[in-house]
Amino acid sequence: MAEEKNYRAATGVDEFHYGVVGDGVVAESVERIKFLQNMTVEMEQEIVRAYGDNKTAEMAVSSGDISVTSQFHTVPIEDKTVLLGLETAEGLTAMGVGDNSPYVAVIFTKTYEDGSKEYVGLPKGLFTRPSIEGQTKEDSVEFSQEEIEAQFMDRKVEGFTGEKSVVFATDEKDENTNRDALFMAIFGLPHPDEGEGGGVEG
Repeated sequence: MAEEKNYRAATGVDEFHYGVVGDGVVAESVERIKFLQNMTVEMEQEIVRAYGDNKTAEMAVSSGDISVTSQFHTVPIEDKTVLLGLETAEGLTAMGVGDNSPYVAVIFTKTYEDGSKEYVGLPKGLFTRPSIEGQTKEDSVEFSQEEIEAQFMDRKVEGFTGEKSVVFATDEKDENTNRDALFMAIFGLPHPDEGEGGGVEG
């Protein structure tokens, strides 16, 4: 008898982790940015048609860029410095045309009401500078949000024959087996909760 399919829908996002991978496949460390509010991964595709004899002779799928938009309560300056390749000097942080964002890998989590989780891994990409916004304080307090965008590309991921740009894993409640396997595949390091090799959660 076929196993019952899972039709649950995600109700939240959590656990945004990143690591600088450069031109390799092992991250320098795994860092977390807390208070992720929204995450959108756009995987552009289109159908390309070839014509002949006044009809479609053949079709193929053309895949475009992987675009990611992340929205946080705020992104700490320490993380922006790493993700955007910013320069710091004597307590100051600066942006300029010479900034070089490093290649990073990312994993974030989609959460479900039953406690299960789906992990989305992005093996190699570059983040771009966010807009700087501000708003006057009015009668009631309103918290600002911070959005940062990135583009991701294919990279060799252990266990797959071809290069990949997005990798998924799911775990039932209180299980971490597939999460841990995804962290090793994407970062080459264990999840920070597992101890050795993890970065500092900030």
